[in-house]
Amino acid sequence: MSALAPHASAAAARAGGRDGRDGTDGREEHAHHDEPNGPPERDGWSRADPWTRALRTGRGPLFLHRGDGWLLPLEVERWCAEPDAADLTVLARCRGSVLDIGCGPGRLVGSLAARGVPVLGIDVSAEAVRRTARSGGPALVRSVFDPLPGEGRWDTVLLMDGNIGIGGDPAALLARAAGVLAPHGVLLVEAAPHGVPRDLEEYLDVRLHDGAGAHGAPFPWARLGLAALVRLAEAAGLTAAATWTTAARTFAALTRTADGAGAA
Repeated sequence: MSALAPHASAAAARAGGRDGRDGTDGREEHAHHDEPNGPPERDGWSRADPWTRALRTGRGPLFLHRGDGWLLPLEVERWCAEPDAADLTVLARCRGSVLDIGCGPGRLVGSLAARGVPVLGIDVSAEAVRRTARSGGPALVRSVFDPLPGEGRWDTVLLMDGNIGIGGDPAALLARAAGVLAPHGVLLVEAAPHGVPRDLEEYLDVRLHDGAGAHGAPFPWARLGLAALVRLAEAAGLTAAATWTTAARTFAALTRTADGAGAA
């Protein structure tokens, strides 16, 4: 929640668009603050004071707040901690170069960088990118819908911690993720947790709320159960190569369909 270009080359640097400074060669690990021009998904996270405060302190409470009063607790402390047992099952499936979409405070990016894995985190929150950099991981302030370094060459792409909801349009997000993925790459996605209906497909307008009256601007979000995720992935030219649940968290490993088609 809310790098290194894969197969580093001058072409990969140019793939970042603009001035090419966000394509790196595997030796640099720094945050580059390139403000995104993406869709409304950035407004809720990058401009929400409760989120910035939570990132700075490393703790909640923090909630997604719907207009009817519904609250979804966000696991700020877990996101700001070291990778847990469920995270490790995801990290174990990472191969080659890794792009973490919505990297948040950077626990996964930092862990992969420490292992010498070529990795990049992107997040629309400048504070998230700063925290990722402090963890030792390279990151950019960038929307997934903006031009990205190394498009079509990332071996592994991550959508963890509910980030399938980015932009409130999972179908568009999956198609976009398929477009940045290498032909034989894998997209690792976290679905709604165990106990939530597998066919859940929920589209929301929410705000970030700290439980004490402070809230951010409204933004679109979505939640998908595992079955709904797999169905929408198939429409994006992806198939579920594996699914698993660890510590009540549910994941899918998505690869391109046999004919190699993937929506861009």
